[in-house]
Amino acid sequence: MELKKIILGLAVIGLGVGMIMTRKPQQARDYQNISVEEFDQSLAEGDPFIVDVHTPEQKHIAGTDAFIDFTQIKDRLDEFPEDKDTEILVYCRSGSMSVTASKDLVEAGYTKVKNLVGGINAWREVHQEVSLTPELKDLGEVVYGEVAETEFLLTNNTNQDLEITRIAGSCACIQPSVEQTQVPAYESVKVKVRFDPAVHKDESDLGEVTRTIFVETDNINFSKLEAQFKAKVIKK
Repeated sequence: MELKKIILGLAVIGLGVGMIMTRKPQQARDYQNISVEEFDQSLAEGDPFIVDVHTPEQKHIAGTDAFIDFTQIKDRLDEFPEDKDTEILVYCRSGSMSVTASKDLVEAGYTKVKNLVGGINAWREVHQEVSLTPELKDLGEVVYGEVAETEFLLTNNTNQDLEITRIAGSCACIQPSVEQTQVPAYESVKVKVRFDPAVHKDESDLGEVTRTIFVETDNINFSKLEAQFKAKVIKK
């Protein structure tokens, strides 16, 4: 009788061990709240998938990969990376809609979901600036006698409207222009540039050249901005 109890006990223990051994690893069941600084760090150090889930659609943070209404996450999972271990950064305007979206993504099996606390409002507060981007553009080869065109982006990422008070180039061969001089808060305007290397009529613009665009504004913290382009001017 005692032997039967021992055998039965060992069988139960063996069954339990077998169930533990065959059980699949438990997936992460929560998302991580992150600050703006941590959001920026993820962008600088990795290649996360960034999704804006605010509805109605808003102007997105630069680099955003997708806009998906927070109520449609479960129905649009095919728009997210197939790899469930991909780092996913989720944000909305103030941080509430992104919480719902983050929970749905975790429920769908994603293991590295990160919610931006405070949303794009918090991001804007940290990134108050006026920028002219990119800092340098390469136009490649430009034929002497032809006009090359390019553009830069002036972004007013502040909570005050901005006025462009002056725009100029470092050389007569450059003609920069904007369609509007008033740039609302958190909006951008294109700075279009025409480059005519033959304007001097003396071939002084042949070869490798670098030219500068100057923009002045009424924001005392960002009153003078500049960007450059380079080109290799050739004759055919």
